[in-house]
Amino acid sequence: MHSIDISGQVAIVTGASSGIGQACAVELARAGARVAVNHRNSAEEAGETLEMIRDCGGEGTAVQGDVSVEADVERMFANVVEQYGTVDILVANAGIQQDASLTEMTLGQWEKVIAVNLTGQFLCARAAIREFLRRGPRPEISRSVGKIICMSSVHQVIPWAGRVNYAASKGGIELMMQSIAQEYAEKGVRVNAVAPGAIRTAINTEAWKNEAARDRLLKLIPQGRIGEPEDVGRAVAWLASDLSDYVNGTTLFVDGGMTLYPGFRGNG
Repeated sequence: MHSIDISGQVAIVTGASSGIGQACAVELARAGARVAVNHRNSAEEAGETLEMIRDCGGEGTAVQGDVSVEADVERMFANVVEQYGTVDILVANAGIQQDASLTEMTLGQWEKVIAVNLTGQFLCARAAIREFLRRGPRPEISRSVGKIICMSSVHQVIPWAGRVNYAASKGGIELMMQSIAQEYAEKGVRVNAVAPGAIRTAINTEAWKNEAARDRLLKLIPQGRIGEPEDVGRAVAWLASDLSDYVNGTTLFVDGGMTLYPGFRGNG
């Protein structure tokens, strides 16, 4: 069995101070990468992520920045390149929800979610690819010139009433990711996405915090359990490694079968 090894590589994980981003940062560090832990305004939580990275023998640094602000993204990448020399891996994970019915949703709620979830990934991917191309190949480190993993959601394919802004942002991520992959594959860059289903994080506590809510949620998951952040982190680490070298422009669903539409069992 091949183990994941990304030793000597530098990763930036956005929104890495908690939840899925934190798990991604730790799994990348466990596989040997030096990890820049991005946060918007949660330095204390980012410090906790760094402690977890050091506890597993890894190395990392915290970098503040709002991914929806162009100047912040440029500064974040410049700081990491200055400290570590380059960037090999981007995990564009930062994301938010601002839920409302369509008729009650404000323009501000729409624009904020699109700005963070979609524009933020565009800005980070652009900065990453500029750095990949500036630095050029490092075949002794990786077969790829650089790797980008976009954090999507099952809601890039499953409509989600009451969250049209979120679903639109994740649907946009899919074609953005595929278009970037198509454009830069010949340059040695790999761009993929991970689409989590129901994961046990603070952002969706309401969906699993009590037995009744958990039972309703589990009806949507054929595998019969809620995912853990580490389930997503391990998938991201694999996509960042040469074990997935021939995987480009695809979305890996980490959802326990949620996208199998289990409501149709027995009714087909």
